[in-house]
Amino acid sequence: MEGSKRSGSQVRSSLIAGTWYPGRPDTLERAVRDLLEAVAPIELNGELVALLSPHAGLRYSGRVAAAGYRLLEHRPFDTAVMVGPSHHVYFQGASVYDRGAFETPLGHVQIDEELATVVRESSPCMRVFFEAHDREHCLEMQLPFLQVLSPKMKIVPIVMGDQRRQNVELVADAIAEAISRNGRRVLLIASSDLSHYKPAEVAQTMDGKVSALVDRFDPNGLMELLETNHEHACGGGPLVAVMLAVRALGGRSAQILRYGDSGDVSGDKSEVVGYLSAAFCSSEP
Repeated sequence: MEGSKRSGSQVRSSLIAGTWYPGRPDTLERAVRDLLEAVAPIELNGELVALLSPHAGLRYSGRVAAAGYRLLEHRPFDTAVMVGPSHHVYFQGASVYDRGAFETPLGHVQIDEELATVVRESSPCMRVFFEAHDREHCLEMQLPFLQVLSPKMKIVPIVMGDQRRQNVELVADAIAEAISRNGRRVLLIASSDLSHYKPAEVAQTMDGKVSALVDRFDPNGLMELLETNHEHACGGGPLVAVMLAVRALGGRSAQILRYGDSGDVSGDKSEVVGYLSAAFCSSEP
């Protein structure tokens, strides 16, 4: 498998299919469609620019994620620029996967190589570091929803190794600059779970602070909160970067779609992981 990632068609194979989500294509597609069909239609107060989506196993965070992805049913996009945290490798800057495809049981999701190159060249903080993506699940967990709803959509996967303010702002600037120079219909996706392994009542308090700042579309306030305590969100830096990029691209509002935690599924509320889904919109409907 290592060779498939480094040569030829540059396909990044899945390490979590069959564990984090079903490994059979028919079972996976049915699971995703069931989650989407359980979501009531949601009216947005503007044009969709970005989503915040969780990245736990499909069984745990799938219902929260589906609340956001249901919005794609009648909203075509050419490319999704996905930004998430590195869980396994620490490195400076951010890594752009700039060629080939990501593979799931539903097939290959092609990289938008042209846009990925523009993103990479937009800032010195951007680099090609494939090892950051090899074992990373946070972006892959978004793909089954995209494949079911928008099978022709391409992606630009970005993993952040450094979530400090300076790097967050550089990533945001690079993304916004690249998209503004491009004629594609681009959806931004921030991949983040919220607090981890807290009692549900503690998690709800911590997660409520994040939710309030997202709802107010206050990326600077959220960055300040994360600098006080990074445990509020594992992908807080990517979320702030996406919010800043959305603002630079004309986004003006946010809308909370759904909140939940792992205990909603497991029944164990003693140690939960929080999940939040939100939409970011431009002022134009």
